Amino acid sequence: MHEDNKKVASLARIDLNLFRVFATIYKEKNLTRASEQLFLSQPAVSHALARLREHFNDPLFIRDGHGVMPSILAKRIWPNIEQSLSLMNEAIKSTLDFQPERDLKKLTIAMIDEFEPILLPLITQHFSKFNKDLIINSVRIDRKNLRQELVSGRIDFSIDVNHLVEEGIAQQTCLKDKLVIMCHKEHPILQSGISIESYLNAKHITVSARPTGRVFEDFILSKHGFKREIKLRCQQYQTAISMLAQTEYLLTISHTQALYHKKNYPDVNIYSIPAKIEGYEMNLYWDEEKSKEQEIVWCKAQLIEIMNTLQNQFKSD
Repeated sequence: MHEDNKKVASLARIDLNLFRVFATIYKEKNLTRASEQLFLSQPAVSHALARLREHFNDPLFIRDGHGVMPSILAKRIWPNIEQSLSLMNEAIKSTLDFQPERDLKKLTIAMIDEFEPILLPLITQHFSKFNKDLIINSVRIDRKNLRQELVSGRIDFSIDVNHLVEEGIAQQTCLKDKLVIMCHKEHPILQSGISIESYLNAKHITVSARPTGRVFEDFILSKHGFKREIKLRCQQYQTAISMLAQTEYLLTISHTQALYHKKNYPDVNIYSIPAKIEGYEMNLYWDEEKSKEQEIVWCKAQLIEIMNTLQNQFKSD
């Protein structure tokens, strides 16, 4: 057989699923994580890689610390493999109508810790109307590796405050919020009315998992030239609000969170900050390359609807 014919025959016999393995290893740079993404055992992934190495007569991926790095050949063929897989996926998806009760198996959302008790019950309740067997995961946000998390499929969406993101991450505003003050209804500051001077000079409690450094609220205040003194720092908003019973403390918090927590603390009230302070936005983030995938389009619309409902609910409170 002619040498070119041998190559064609070889190409015809190769299992196309091997290219899915190649793509996942290329993105993950780790065989264990690749096996998790592919729902295959690690030996199965290693076997598939061995078949690819034999076919291309190249190591393709070389061990590097706890992971692997692509070889020169792997880097050269990657763009064509990525494009081909994308075209095949589009061809397959174009023949299907997305049905959440049939097609949506798992949804993983990274969200801010303090918003999880507010958002997760709403998301779970909403999506269960379409698929009661859906697996929903809420995970901590990793802003530094957000694009990789989205591209690899480890997360599907992120809900976070507005911040700069690298190229390849799509975003849409899903909630507009403002900062307010929470304090005990008998706080001494209320006797003469809250002024910007009395607010800044009061004893403040704040919430942060970090032991030092400015918190989000202080970044917003600093834009207006305001600086307050933090007297107490804790890790949970529920803890901070319970501490407001000791009437010398003020808590600066988002309006959404304040309305959510106030129902459990009747002796704590919500007040406006006595200055024109800009609000902030919460955004929904996802992998830009997946923007036309039916599952992403549908889930994004549902999440935006949930956030709009939340916004309207708090506007009416």
